[in-house]
Amino acid sequence: MDRRDFVKAASASTLTVVGGGPWTSTVPFRHEVRLGIPDPRALIVDAMGELRPEYDAPLIGEMLASGIDSITVTICDPKPVGAEALELAVDGLLTYDRFVAENPELLLAATSVADIDRARLSGRMSVFYLCQNSEQFGDDLDRVDMFHRLGLRSAQITYNERNRAGVGCRAEGDDGGLTAFGRELVERMNDVGMLVDLSHANMSTMRDVIAHTSEPVIISHTACDAVYPHLRNTTDENLRGVAQTGGVVGMCQLRPFLTAKKQTNLHAYFDHIDHAVQVCGIEHVCIGSDRDHRVITMTPEYVAELRREEGSQVTDSELPYFIDELNGPRRMEVVWDGLVRRGYAARDVERIMGENVYRVYREVIG
Repeated sequence: MDRRDFVKAASASTLTVVGGGPWTSTVPFRHEVRLGIPDPRALIVDAMGELRPEYDAPLIGEMLASGIDSITVTICDPKPVGAEALELAVDGLLTYDRFVAENPELLLAATSVADIDRARLSGRMSVFYLCQNSEQFGDDLDRVDMFHRLGLRSAQITYNERNRAGVGCRAEGDDGGLTAFGRELVERMNDVGMLVDLSHANMSTMRDVIAHTSEPVIISHTACDAVYPHLRNTTDENLRGVAQTGGVVGMCQLRPFLTAKKQTNLHAYFDHIDHAVQVCGIEHVCIGSDRDHRVITMTPEYVAELRREEGSQVTDSELPYFIDELNGPRRMEVVWDGLVRRGYAARDVERIMGENVYRVYREVIG
């Protein structure tokens, strides 16, 4: 019996939580760790990963087979500003709505945790939408409500540079933080049930949002600056602060954020997870891969694609972006096995792999 058939059979036999605890999904979860074979009932979430509209059904099927139940995806390029940012965000929503609708047996557009449960019961992957900037809102807070009505459920305060809400991590020489407009934006996002994402913000902006928010926040894709210093990584102070809001931090799989080693480096990923758990607590760490789910080979065509998408952010010295064992659609199996080998108990693996994100989505998004 494959994973999808198992989940369908489970839905026919039970709709109650097994094991109790704070997680309240209607689908039972795993209690035994079988190395290399995640139980189909285990909740697995990628808090920020790629699901490109050009992915075909076999690739999405491989992602599902790896155990991924839910993924949050970036709907558009976060670099443009002004009217272009607004246009791209709306187009991104429409594009992903079409993509999901064209794959009804595999995907479900999600706006609540109930959609995670619905997708799992039918063997599909739920898809949440993220904007990696707040430029699409302009200076009009009513756009937060509009985008929420259109299905957007999380947004970053900044991308890499300064905007009207705060300062990004690559704004050289700019130590500013959350602006007056940024405080109003956080309040409005809290009010409507849109998750505040601190990825790509500088440390001052992160610290200010943590102090101002009334709801849990997320850093959906980052790594630990104390383990490996990088502009995109987060200090222990802010990792701890996110946990104190009740939020979660997602450990990304971009090799340049994790280690300078280009080979024999899988251990580095789990070093970052271990450190985040030590700083934040087991209830506040998750997986946010920030990675393509295709199997990447470093061809000239692929490097050209990267440069078209990322521009000057791509430097030859940082390539490849992937860790070999985490290159492809079955990487969540590798992560699960790695956590087991690191000595995490079954319940703690479940928390990191999905339950922590589920809790925060339930509390903030609904």
